[in-house]
Amino acid sequence: MKRMLLSFAAGAVFALAVMLPFNLPTRASGAPPQRYPEMRGALHHLEQARDALSNAAHDFHGHRAKALEHTNKAIEEVNKGLESGE
Repeated sequence: MKRMLLSFAAGAVFALAVMLPFNLPTRASGAPPQRYPEMRGALHHLEQARDALSNAAHDFHGHRAKALEHTNKAIEEVNKGLESGE
């Protein structure tokens, strides 16, 4: 009986040792989690859109310039929102 309990305990400890690392949240950099990931993601996409609009070869009768203006305004608003949330 005692041998069976020790055997069970050893198995349980081994199972925990193997499974526990897979259940812990990990961060490669050790940095704290990023605040407002959706807003930061949107900001990243807006910056990519701004770059694409800036590098576009055609003006599309002024619509590209207007879209670039709106995109810059959106970037400004997201940055203000991030500043106010922190």
